[in-house]
Amino acid sequence: MTKCEGRRDPRDRTGMCGALAIMGALTADLLCSPAPVHAQATLPPVTVDAPTAKRKPPSATAGAQQRRAQALPSRRTVQQAPPPPTRAERAAAEAAVLNAAKLNYRAMPSATTLRTGASPLNTAQSVNVVPEQVLKDQLPRNIDDALANISGVTQANTLAGTQDAVMRRGFGDNRDGSIMRNGMPLVQGRSLNAAIESVEVLKGPASLLYGIMDPGGIVNTISKRPELYQHGSVTLLGSAYANSRTGADGTIDVTGPIGDGGLAYRFIGYGVSEDYWRNFGRHREMLAAPSLAWYGDTTTVQLNYEHREFITPFDRGTAFVNGAPLAIPATRRLDEPFNNMWGQSDLVQASIEQKLNEDWKLNAAYSYNTESFSANQLRITKIDAKGVETRSNDGTWGSLSRVSYGTSYVQGGFWIGGLRNEVLFGGDAQYRTIYRQDLIRQPVSNSTSFNVYNPVYGLLQPGTTISPADSDQTDKLGTYSLFLQDTLHLTDRLALVGGVRYMDYEQIAGRGRPFTANTDVAADKVLPLGGAILKLNEQFSLYASYTQSLKPNSTIAPLSGGVVLGSNIAPEQGTAWETGFKFDLDKRLSGTVAVYDIDKQNVLVSQTNASNVVEYTTAGKVRSRGAEIDVTGRLSDAWSMIGSYGYTDARVTDDPVYRGNRLQNVALNTASLYLVYDFGIAVPGKLRLGGGARYVGDRAGDAANSFVLPSYVVADIFASYETRHQNLPVIYQLNVKNLFDNVYYPSAVSALNVAVGDARRVSLSATVKF
Repeated sequence: MTKCEGRRDPRDRTGMCGALAIMGALTADLLCSPAPVHAQATLPPVTVDAPTAKRKPPSATAGAQQRRAQALPSRRTVQQAPPPPTRAERAAAEAAVLNAAKLNYRAMPSATTLRTGASPLNTAQSVNVVPEQVLKDQLPRNIDDALANISGVTQANTLAGTQDAVMRRGFGDNRDGSIMRNGMPLVQGRSLNAAIESVEVLKGPASLLYGIMDPGGIVNTISKRPELYQHGSVTLLGSAYANSRTGADGTIDVTGPIGDGGLAYRFIGYGVSEDYWRNFGRHREMLAAPSLAWYGDTTTVQLNYEHREFITPFDRGTAFVNGAPLAIPATRRLDEPFNNMWGQSDLVQASIEQKLNEDWKLNAAYSYNTESFSANQLRITKIDAKGVETRSNDGTWGSLSRVSYGTSYVQGGFWIGGLRNEVLFGGDAQYRTIYRQDLIRQPVSNSTSFNVYNPVYGLLQPGTTISPADSDQTDKLGTYSLFLQDTLHLTDRLALVGGVRYMDYEQIAGRGRPFTANTDVAADKVLPLGGAILKLNEQFSLYASYTQSLKPNSTIAPLSGGVVLGSNIAPEQGTAWETGFKFDLDKRLSGTVAVYDIDKQNVLVSQTNASNVVEYTTAGKVRSRGAEIDVTGRLSDAWSMIGSYGYTDARVTDDPVYRGNRLQNVALNTASLYLVYDFGIAVPGKLRLGGGARYVGDRAGDAANSFVLPSYVVADIFASYETRHQNLPVIYQLNVKNLFDNVYYPSAVSALNVAVGDARRVSLSATVKF
């Protein structure tokens, strides 16, 4: 990374490699010409006075020279103007300002989340951001860690924690398609990696922009983009849990221009090999992420690719017996060392933004993501009073998931009847396939019994018996949509928002050899959106919104009586009302306070009728009501923070069995606070200290509410120190996660599958920038 990235304290007027001087020379040009599109913040005007030359006292020689000059014919002296700055100099100056803002936890939402570049104050929905610097400071290991900073978000549990699944405002489901990359859907894998710059959460029903979705919202991960000035970094990190469980990882990140025509590249590489914190297992992973971008005067083109290979423990955690966790060490696994998942994923994305004129832009994007994996899954089916397990030697061979998505839309504004309209209009299409080829189902004999209180490992080998009835699990979903949204400005401060999506969808799901479809749906739907925005001033706005979501009822497994979910079964539909206010205080501290009410109806339920036959109807209803506070930014010149509080009352309101129950894995209360102190120029080099904690209240462990996951608090701290070695910036960083080594349970599938949170982890890293 070059010196021009401004790693000195922003109050040090002699630092930033002269970036302010460049900014002073370029202010007019930067404000009047198109800035590189990868920037997401408007640059403040900077004025730098030109140095004043000191006058020397006149001398006799000088006086003689002056008299001779006056006797000669007059000549006009022409001073040559300084050469215009290069693209790289412009980009470096711009980055210096942006990096200073990011260092102070400035939340700068991506245009991909709401499909527009509108300020959060001018929108009628909640978007919460985990900024880039927060990720650098906290070093989250997965999307759950990152989203601990956001209100109303808890962990869901799927495939032994090997894939992302999160609850947003009480809603979330396995394979719900809610995780995005740059506004385009991903397969259900691991979405947070070294190529991610920031994470955003669009709260509430998001079907107007994203189609089929649960009503809790979407999570959008934002990629790092190529830059037009040359810089890079190399990071080496070592980590340790207790009991000599250690690991190491390395990251390289290099970016810069290719020629001087606006073309830029970026390459990010990552590798890790570390012990699992429990009594056996190892995690290994590699990532290669090259990308290209072209920044023209009116056109921006982005192309990025990610290839990931991994092997990770497949650990279903511990078990609860009689409502309490097993009385065994948290490090003790209940399965076998061969319980692993291994596979690879590939992601290709391309996008183009074309400025048509001063008012209109065209956007088009395409994404293709695929992931394949296999896994050994020794499964616990029972634990008796003496601690003896009944187990099934299961597995999955040849799993393949892929999603292809394309969208195109125009955004712009026009005047009609003296009123300003800001319009978003476009369409998208998605085709998603989830396929599980061979499902292993193999009973375990009593001769290889396993006692959780006196475990003996290594008596089993991975299962090999394929179950034809469970294999060829398939879930295919296709959607085609048009959407329109208009923000009508009635006055300079009052605006109304209206939108509509027309969606046509098809879904088929089932399993078995021969294959049997248990879901076969084809339908269409119109979904509305409405809202209002009142800007009190340039720092505060009030908003209210009404939104809807839709998701078809579907099942891979067969239902009793051979029932097939078809178009006669209504889809789940969510309806949300939300109101609140947003603030952005002097571009330093920003946040949202929201109150919401979400109802989801047409939830599939089963009940026995008068003829003693099980029947399925869409009579079920669930509800989530709550309040949220999210704040991030700079409290003072030295203090930065990110904090949240969420109250989520999510319950079943209509069901023959579960009525009144709390929704699984949803906490009534969540809170987080992380503070950072920057010593600035008070000490040599650059020292930053930070820490904080997150609180998650108790949660129902299953739909029947038969046991409860207890509340927990987890604290983290970090320290970073930047100095120079042989004229290169070097950053040393110490992180301690789960400082007090608390044992906690973030989520559960059932009483026999309860996730155990990571133990205390200490890591030390060194980053060299060039």
